[in-house]
This record gives sequence, structure tokens and C-alpha cells, in this order.
Amino acid sequence: MTTIPTVTLNDGVLMPQVGFGVFQVPDDEAQRAVEAALEAGYRSIDTAMIYGNEAGVGRALAASGVPREELFVTTKLWVADLGAGRARPALDASLDRLGLDHVDLYLIHWPAPETDAYLDTWRELQGLRGAGTRSIGVSNFLPEHLDRVAALGGILPSVNQIELHPALQNRATTAANRRLGIATEAWSPLAQGAALDSPAVTTAAARHGVTPAQVVLRWHLQHGTVVIPKSVTPSRIAANLALFGFTLDDAEIAAIDALEADGRTGPHPAAFNG
Repeated sequence: MTTIPTVTLNDGVLMPQVGFGVFQVPDDEAQRAVEAALEAGYRSIDTAMIYGNEAGVGRALAASGVPREELFVTTKLWVADLGAGRARPALDASLDRLGLDHVDLYLIHWPAPETDAYLDTWRELQGLRGAGTRSIGVSNFLPEHLDRVAALGGILPSVNQIELHPALQNRATTAANRRLGIATEAWSPLAQGAALDSPAVTTAAARHGVTPAQVVLRWHLQHGTVVIPKSVTPSRIAANLALFGFTLDDAEIAAIDALEADGRTGPHPAAFNG
């Protein structure tokens, strides 16, 4: 079984650096996919209320026999639940669907800046730490959103989960995360395959005898990023975890760094409001 490295969050919680994402996996397929991931050695599972598959994830966790203390489960509060008085009921509903008494990380899914409700939600999330979730964080927050949260003077997010891959390296946001001591987690770390045919990636893959996807995921890890690749194919699920038998050299890292192209595949956080 692969030993997955961990990152130490700013609250002292250890988070696996490689997890398994279930975005766009239907609920009736989520159990099988998560069971395959757990069998392959993943222990971190990332879902969200809006994915509609928390119940399927929960069934997989229950059926796996993996002790709860070995698992790291993330879910997220959706835009419709932003605002005062809504975080506790939203978390409780997610826990009920997951069949758990706590998650390990609870994230505000999007800032939805037009509503200007994420600060009220963040105030309430601070009261949920240790009471339904071990850690609290955010997703898709830009530097200006993070700075407003920091100005509240309370607990800082432990994680900011953002779109991040070779074609969209989100450097301003990752720099803000580092400045504030927030771990960076990449959703869509493979950009739905967009960067896998680049010569910088394919040359490194051939040199190391690995797949282009493994090269890109390894690039993330060497930058200190947490990744949550998604697949429903057992062989790819396993391959996405086989990242620890090779290391990219400085030239290979630099070549992939040079692929930045503002290649966003999802909504822009400054404009997305649900």
C-alpha cells in the first residue's frame, strides 16, 4: 500500500497530499468509484453538497471497513447556503447524507461576491471547528476575498481549493495562500487532460517511464500543492496515486511552469455567484 505524504495545515491537522475527487460522478456511481479509490490506497475523499453524491460516498466509506480515523473527508457548503444562520444546518445535512458524525474539512464552495455573504458564513464556520468538522477552509477564493476574511481577525482558512493546473497556475492566489499560511489544493489538477500532450509533459513522461498525467500530478506535489484527481476507471484511479517512484528535476519543473496560458476551464470566482 502506498504511503501518501501529508501536509500540516495551519490548525495542526494532517491532510493527505493526494486525495480522490468525485466531481461530476453520479450518486449511483460514486460508491463504486470511491470503493476503488480506497482499495487503491486513497484515504482522502473530496465531495460537495452540490455534487449530489454525498450519499454514495457515505455508502462507500461505510462498506470499506477502513477505520474512520484513517480517512480524511472533505465536503463543501454551497452558495445557496451562504449567509447568517445557515452553515450549521448545511453541515448537519451533509453529515446525514454521508452517514458521519464529522468531516475532516468543510469548505465554503465559492465566495459568490455579488451576495457579499461569505464573511457571515466564515464567522459561523469558526464555531463549527471541532463541532462537526476538524478543519475549515474555502474554495475558489481570490486574494481579495482571503484578505477580507483575514481582516475579521479570527481563524484563518486552513485550505483554499482552487482551479490549478499547468495552463492555469493561479499565481496571485497561490502567493496569497502562502502569505497567509493557507494550504493550496488543486481542483481539476489535470485540466481535463488539456495539458497532457504538451512536449514539456510528454518528454518528462518518456524519460521517467510514467504517464503524462503522472508527470502533471508529480509537478503539483513538488510545488507543495494538494491534489484531488478524479476518475471512475480503476486502472487510472490507481495510476493517479503512483507518483512516488520518480522525481522531476529542476529543468522539467521549469518547462511545465512555462505552460501558463490563463487556461481557465471553470467559472471565474470574481464573477460566479451560483
